[in-house]
Amino acid sequence: MSDTMLEKFSKEELIRLLNDYAKNQLALDGVWFQSIERKYGMDEAIFHDEEAWKIYTAIEARRIKTFLGLPDNPGLEGLKAALELRFNSRLNKDSAEIIGNRLIYKNLECRVQTARKRKGIGFHPCKSVGEFEYGGFAKVIDNRISCRCVSCYPDITDPNASCVWEFTLNENTAEETT
Repeated sequence: MSDTMLEKFSKEELIRLLNDYAKNQLALDGVWFQSIERKYGMDEAIFHDEEAWKIYTAIEARRIKTFLGLPDNPGLEGLKAALELRFNSRLNKDSAEIIGNRLIYKNLECRVQTARKRKGIGFHPCKSVGEFEYGGFAKVIDNRISCRCVSCYPDITDPNASCVWEFTLNENTAEETT
């Protein structure tokens, strides 16, 4: 779609289009995963999901970091801003709160898990995938940030959220090139 075409739409229409693009991206992620899951089982699907997210999350983080004009080490404020622009943040209800040198990110309502429940196919055991997804995303935004899963299926410890991730800014970590 050319810029000229996009200029014809109102702000509200462009937001609706952005939301549809996010839904399409999530649908693509889901249909390839379910295809592997049906043919080869959950373990094989998870393996490929992890491999895909190792690469995709770094691409997404670099593009968002560039879009926001973030410096090399923008800290937790930079990570919080970047998390808000991820494609799935357009679809999920989430929250992020900075407390000292930690950022607590909660996915309050996960569109993937909601869809799987509606289809009766069982929840996605996404903890291991999330460790690559969220940990890798944070490292690209600021290599001093580490990530820890607090609650994620199948290890839910917070019944009020689909998943919870804790990001810690380790200011004493020697800077590395990412």
